[in-house]
Amino acid sequence: MNRLVLLCVSGEAATSPAGDLRPHLPALPVKETGWLRPVSLTVLKLGNVLHGSATHPGEAHELKFRDPPLCITFLYYLCGVKIQNQMGKINCIGILTSGGDAPGMNAAIRAVTRAGIASGLKVKGIYRGYEGLINNEIKDFTTENVSNIIQRGGTILKTARSKEFMTPEGRKKAYDNMVEQGIDALIVIGGNGSLAGARIFAEEFDVPCIGLPGTIDNDLNGTDSTIGYDTTLNTIVECADKIRDTATSHERIFFIEVMGRDAGFLAQNSAIASGAEAAIIPEDSTNADQLEQFISRGIRKSKSSSMVIVSESPKCGAMYYADRVKNEYPEFDVRVSILGHLQRGGSPSASDRILASRLGVGAINALQEGQRNVMIGIRNDEVVYVPFCNAIKSDKPIKKELINVLGILSI
Repeated sequence: MNRLVLLCVSGEAATSPAGDLRPHLPALPVKETGWLRPVSLTVLKLGNVLHGSATHPGEAHELKFRDPPLCITFLYYLCGVKIQNQMGKINCIGILTSGGDAPGMNAAIRAVTRAGIASGLKVKGIYRGYEGLINNEIKDFTTENVSNIIQRGGTILKTARSKEFMTPEGRKKAYDNMVEQGIDALIVIGGNGSLAGARIFAEEFDVPCIGLPGTIDNDLNGTDSTIGYDTTLNTIVECADKIRDTATSHERIFFIEVMGRDAGFLAQNSAIASGAEAAIIPEDSTNADQLEQFISRGIRKSKSSSMVIVSESPKCGAMYYADRVKNEYPEFDVRVSILGHLQRGGSPSASDRILASRLGVGAINALQEGQRNVMIGIRNDEVVYVPFCNAIKSDKPIKKELINVLGILSI
């Protein structure tokens, strides 16, 4: 292991191949990890020079030496006040699933475990999400632990929402258990809230965290699809097709409520795929006039039935719109079907299994490349690294084209 000491004084950096230059500056291990992006500093290391310019204090950087390819990540502060190693060798990773379960999570657990072991890492499974990390529900994982799970829905690691992890005290317990178990990095499979928790945890304790987008809502930025979305979409379409049979037989209007309280991807795309007359989604709020248009298109033009797919909402869900139709258009026979948690279950589709497998392997590759605090996504059929702050920063926009397509095809 090569050792290097960096001393920053007024934006300048000096190095020494042995020992501390000042008592409060530790010797920093340099890890052979291949080529990473250059950094903005001037560094001298045993005659190999990499030029750049000094940047702002407190920013994390990765150093790259020309020969041999060595890298180190550090926090750089002016006047040599503090230098901190951020890229120690990762020997052991922990995997957890958090938040709502999604079909394909098991495929992701399998991929991370096997890719980690193939890369020489020790792997530990953390049960019941962040709550299990707090309660030290952690078990060594081998390839046998993840055999015959790729086709199973849910998550073998279980999942939970942890209120205690939302507190600094809870996160400190979780970190202490990580240290006790010898876990150097976390792989978190979950949605918006799970990745937000990983981001805070990483910032507080300098823990490398990699996120996998495991949510049926498909509402994370930076990735074209999330693990579980395709399976759930197909489940909804299958249910809608069956509801259409009875709706047509009785000449009824059906309001079908699906998941996606803050994102309308499931409702919008299942409406197109099932031939529904309309989709009511958070991104395109519906008023009385629009409801009138839906009914006109579906009933008054000699259609024998109508289906409206509605994103779940505590105020304006399927029951709300069904009641409105009953009151405002009593001549129509209206029914409601709330699909509920059946959308989360079932064997994952081939698409979700492949996506989860690619992203799981991508998570290990990211750690090997020195990446940290990123979500592994898929964009234009390429695996990409998305910083947590970008993945969870805002609502993922839905294409207006999809809304227009449904409007055209529902005449």
